[in-house]
Amino acid sequence: MNKLTHFDASGQAHMVNVGDKPNTHRIAIASGKITMLPETFRMIEAGSHKKGDVLGIARIAGIQASKKTSDLIPLCHPLALTHVSLEFKLDTSKNSITCQVQAETTGPTGVEMEALTAVQVALLTIYDMVKAVDRGMVMSDIQLLEKSGGKSGEWKSA
Repeated sequence: MNKLTHFDASGQAHMVNVGDKPNTHRIAIASGKITMLPETFRMIEAGSHKKGDVLGIARIAGIQASKKTSDLIPLCHPLALTHVSLEFKLDTSKNSITCQVQAETTGPTGVEMEALTAVQVALLTIYDMVKAVDRGMVMSDIQLLEKSGGKSGEWKSA
């Protein structure tokens, strides 16, 4: 098991020094889902919510959140993202929406946190927009699916 890099030799939290690490192309893919009542799902699917295009707004919120990750997570480095994309998959049989995010950069550190933050904020935005009709929505299965680049190379979830 790798050591925790956000702690120094005396156990104090610190921001990892990535100044000597080479710039490499890095990609992270994360996902999560939100499950809701059938009526709420149909409203989002039909685009008939009075606040407008729920998924379109959630997509923009996720992209914006990925760019603000270092403002939210104390020890994350600010990154120059080169690409962020969000896809939503609607599952009518489970009244759920899965959000998948791919984040990319060329730099000395990875983009896993940016992809995960984008997923969370996109799902929270869906919740916020339709909570007036369904406060019991459940967000779940937030996870990193894969990452590439850097010294540790490729990783995929099992």
